[in-house]
Amino acid sequence: MQKWWRILAPLALGGIVLLFPVPQGLTIAAWRFLALFVAVVAALVFEPLPGAVVGLTGITVAVVTGIVDHRPGEAIRWALAGFSDGTVWLIFLAFMLALGYEKTGLGRRLALSIVKALGRKTIGLGYATALADLALAPFTPSNTARSAGTIYPVIRQLPGLYGSEPGESARKLGSYVMWNAFAGMCVSSSLFMTGMAPNILAVGMITRAAGFTITWTEWFMGFLPVGLLLAATLPLIIYKLYPPTVKRSEEVPKWAGRELEKLGRLSVREISMLLVAVLALGLWIFARDHITATAVALLAFSLMLLSRVVTWDDVLDNRPAWNALIWFATLVTMAGGLSRLNIIAWVGRTISGALAGLSVTMIMATLAVVFFFIHYMFASITAHTVALLPMFLAVGLAIPDFPVKPYAMLLAYTLGLMGVLTPYATGPAPVYYGSGFLSRRDFWGLGLIFGCIFIVVLLVIGMPYLMAIHG
Repeated sequence: MQKWWRILAPLALGGIVLLFPVPQGLTIAAWRFLALFVAVVAALVFEPLPGAVVGLTGITVAVVTGIVDHRPGEAIRWALAGFSDGTVWLIFLAFMLALGYEKTGLGRRLALSIVKALGRKTIGLGYATALADLALAPFTPSNTARSAGTIYPVIRQLPGLYGSEPGESARKLGSYVMWNAFAGMCVSSSLFMTGMAPNILAVGMITRAAGFTITWTEWFMGFLPVGLLLAATLPLIIYKLYPPTVKRSEEVPKWAGRELEKLGRLSVREISMLLVAVLALGLWIFARDHITATAVALLAFSLMLLSRVVTWDDVLDNRPAWNALIWFATLVTMAGGLSRLNIIAWVGRTISGALAGLSVTMIMATLAVVFFFIHYMFASITAHTVALLPMFLAVGLAIPDFPVKPYAMLLAYTLGLMGVLTPYATGPAPVYYGSGFLSRRDFWGLGLIFGCIFIVVLLVIGMPYLMAIHG
């Protein structure tokens, strides 16, 4: 029964849109596509089917009904356009880089090394997990693979060494460690363009909508003041607001040392992966005018295959990567349909008219706050990005002399941070919530508190900084 409800709800929402009269400024075809888009986004939220299936179904319906283009040849070209999008392939290749960290064990080794060095005190353990995530984030654009797949399995072993287990003893250490790792992952997801797949998707959407490109370095430098402040203070803030009762243990560094001994010396594959990662990061930063980010990722992937860091069978078995390829390709196509039928421009004109008379700063802040907290309605940052980012960008583009670049970057930076809000807000959230160390009440309460902290810091420090360098 529950599954049927999940199927019927998106169809009902799309049907409700169709019941309304077509607004002035839109064609009948555009209104029908908007209804289809609403149904697709709702299906991504309610999840009656995998996201890739939902996306494929959406573009198929648009093609066979001729909503986007009544010419069959042009319709199918539109439907398949997402599969030739460089941003989509960059996301796919990013999953392959994450696969290299997993298969070689380099990611686990790095996390254990940092824990061994800093894990003697509980506050040091908090900084250790944050540093481990930061070190992996530039090379792991799947925050689920990075945090839930690499960091979580390591830190899950730590609370038991302090006598902290899910339940009554959780607050001894486990609750602090889990929330620290989760909240820190949200910061690192915003700090690097390659820290989370929807970031890359957002950059592509911004380029198509506004006509300018945000490079890897521009993204990093634009968030750096906010990122540095949060990374430097977050473990301490959590330590004060959600304190552990155990403050120190000598066992954690010893355990991490034993685990590192089991791993032995760096293998050839680990060294190869490390060299590939350093090369990719260097090219992303210093060669951006000569080679695109997607081409760098393709080069890194080819080197990983040639050096057998990963095998072709590993690639074929990486179901999340292939799922992401189809999912993102179809969602990019659906979002493109909104522009193709002038829906985005219509939304932008409508909202910008309602904001007339407000100052530029007030408009930017208001839209960013709404964009951030509306994520309570979404179970996927990807769905949030596809559904709302083009429309919020259109508002800025419709306002004369509006600082579009700092505004677009401000919206993009909220994507990683908003993952902290709920137990379903981002991929790793259910993993940490399901650990048993964070009660339902604590998770929702902490999500609201740290969500407010994140958005306030972004607006108070990040927005003026962006205006100064890009305004």
